[in-house]
This record gives sequence, structure tokens and C-alpha cells, in this order.
Amino acid sequence: MPGSSKPQSQATGAISVVNRNIKALVARRQVEEGEQSWRDRLAGRITRFTGSMGFIAIHVLVYGAWLAINLGWAPGVPRFDPTLVSMTVVASIEAIFLSVFILMTQRRMMAQADRRADLTLQISLLAEYEVTRLITLNKQMAKVLGVEEANEPELEELARDVAPEQVLEQIDQCERHVTDDELSDPQRAAPSAKH
Repeated sequence: MPGSSKPQSQATGAISVVNRNIKALVARRQVEEGEQSWRDRLAGRITRFTGSMGFIAIHVLVYGAWLAINLGWAPGVPRFDPTLVSMTVVASIEAIFLSVFILMTQRRMMAQADRRADLTLQISLLAEYEVTRLITLNKQMAKVLGVEEANEPELEELARDVAPEQVLEQIDQCERHVTDDELSDPQRAAPSAKH
């Protein structure tokens, strides 16, 4: 069928774009992982291991044996920590180190997330700019062709560039307004439970 080759080629083109983007993201992730310091790589490995079932199994075995021996449940094995104070100290020290490793990994992941959010924002701003230009171009063509919808006031609004700093300022003002309302009248700001 002659009409079916065009949608097929468009679908193939979209798939190739998706594949290219996936490859670029994977390559970028590999570069980021290669640029990590040995400390970040070590913290990442430890964090991955602590989030595994193997880690839980080791702890069940070690702490289970510790408890069994020191509670006298293992006949013939002398108690080495009858008050379990040493176990508490070991567990506390382990918790301190694990939380530091987890925080290091989270800090690195947050930095990556911030960079990706910046990229997403830049792409969104570029897309907004392109859409605004397309609306302006289409509006001009519609006027030349005599299309009535070309004079709609909504198109004028859509054809204007959006200034991100003004949007952020509006968000801040709105948040301040809501916060001021909550502080001045908590009953009015809180959603009513009655309907």
C-alpha cells in the first residue's frame, strides 16, 4: 500500500531518535561514573551492598549468633558479651559509618539530579521559544490567508515570550500570599473538613 510506507518511515525515524537519545544518556552516565573519585565509587558500592538481601542475611547470622551465644542458648560456647553492651557499640558504630556512606551517595545523586533538572529546564525554555516562534509564524500566515482565528486575542498572549524570572517571581509572590493568609487566618487557610 502506498499510504502505509510514510507512517512506517515516520515511526522508524522516531525510534532512531529515541535510540540516539538513549545511547547519548547511557554514554553520559558512563562518563559521569568514570569521573567519580575513588571515595564516591567506594561509597556507592557500600550503599548498594547495604541495600541488598545479602547484607540483611549477614546481619541476621552475625547478630543472631551473637545473641544466641551471649544469652546462653549455645551450650558449650562461652559468653563473650553477656550484657550485650559490645554488640550495641558495634551496631552504633556501624550505623554511623553506613549513614555517612549513604549521605555521600545521596549528595552525589542530588548533584546529578540538579544537573538533569537544569538540562530539562533549558530544553523546556528552548521548546517554549520555538513554539512561540511557530505560533507567530502561523499567525502571520493565517492573516495572509484570511483565516478568522488569526485575530483571536489568545494568540497574542501565546505569541509572547515567557520570561522565566517573571514566572519565578509570580510563584514566589503566590507562595508568600498563601503563607501570609495562613499566618493571619489559619481557619480560613486550612481546608474545611465539612462538605
